[in-house]
Amino acid sequence: IDTPTFIKGVFIFKTMAEFKLVMSTKDGKSHQKEIKSPESDYFFGKKIGDKISGDSIGFAGYEFELRGGSDSSGFPMRFDVVGPVRKKILAARSIGVKIKARGLRVRKSVAGNTVGQNIAQINLKVLKEGKEPLTPAQASEEVAA
Repeated sequence: IDTPTFIKGVFIFKTMAEFKLVMSTKDGKSHQKEIKSPESDYFFGKKIGDKISGDSIGFAGYEFELRGGSDSSGFPMRFDVVGPVRKKILAARSIGVKIKARGLRVRKSVAGNTVGQNIAQINLKVLKEGKEPLTPAQASEEVAA
């Protein structure tokens, strides 16, 4: 049995987690990669806005910023909901809420700002690029050009 980690009032058991990483570059393209344990264990406890070294997840020379994500049910992560939890918030037009009329507020379920077991997708922004490209297909396009 794994020992739990206590983060913001919630126990997190680090079990075989896998995440889908969506990495956005400065030229507007995004690249996807699925990671499994032990690389995925590095993300537990990270919050939206944290800087992440690419060396720890297999991208030498890269530096990323965690920009958000969604949990296994598709609820988006929000920066103002603390912890690795899912909560129902009363929100106006913003992340996870689309309202057409002005002044309306809606109660919506959203995920917290901390990466936990229930997170399925993590959105990363590339801050510093390394020598190797993010995907092998990108490398073959550069060679062909």
